[in-house]
Amino acid sequence: MKNLQGRVVAISGAGSGIGRALAHEFARHGSRLSLSDINLDAANETAAQLQAKGVQVITQQVDVGSLEQVTNWAERTRSHFGRINVVVNNAGVALSGTVGSLAIKDYEWVMQINFWGVVYGSKVFLPHLEASGDGHIVNISSIFGISAQPLMSGYNASKYAVRGFTESLRQDLDLARSCVSASCVHPGGIQTNIAKTARVDASVAAATGKSEAEATREFERSFITTPAQAARVIVKGVLRNRRRILIGPDARLLDWLVRLMPALYQRLFVAAVRWRKGKAS
Repeated sequence: MKNLQGRVVAISGAGSGIGRALAHEFARHGSRLSLSDINLDAANETAAQLQAKGVQVITQQVDVGSLEQVTNWAERTRSHFGRINVVVNNAGVALSGTVGSLAIKDYEWVMQINFWGVVYGSKVFLPHLEASGDGHIVNISSIFGISAQPLMSGYNASKYAVRGFTESLRQDLDLARSCVSASCVHPGGIQTNIAKTARVDASVAAATGKSEAEATREFERSFITTPAQAARVIVKGVLRNRRRILIGPDARLLDWLVRLMPALYQRLFVAAVRWRKGKAS
């Protein structure tokens, strides 16, 4: 995809963070937008910002963990604009806790949104993208889809799954010589609301020596890249048809660390958590 002027872009989780920044960045390139979020008021706020600039945009409340809702969103977008060129499966949640303490329902929750939301968005939108003659699927994984972290098994599992699914999807599209392509995005720490909406199990406090609130604040302090910066990198990656899009110096550092020390890095992360716990006590 060489040009985004007039293209129709559907973005989930567009009410805040990377999703909102992506809406503004695609609009800057002349795209028309279909925005969804589980919080419709937040999506409408994003839309109002764009409509004030003359951007064509519609919104819809969507729980990406519901196949029916994602399907309805895609059909409405196609009906309204006549085509769809890009889908960004961005909506996601975070989960923190030890494997021993987290409940099965916690894993089901994070996988339903982070993984199945991506599968639903990719599958449902793909026929519409193919019909457009020039399409692209953007699936948001994480640097946690490249490097595993202590206390993040559920989140890691969901983001590794997104990575595996998207890389295989891209190869399927290449084999078929499809007019649609796909990119997997691996952000490092982005200054979004995901930490505030994360489920943090009490086991995190025991492992780190910090309260759940303190652990969340420490997590947020590690976010060094703004959503606007992330959006610019993602859109540039789409235009250049990148398979993997790394965002932020922390993502590039961790990617390098895993490549260099695929087993040893895990020991380093455990040692770092123990050191922080000792420092906190």
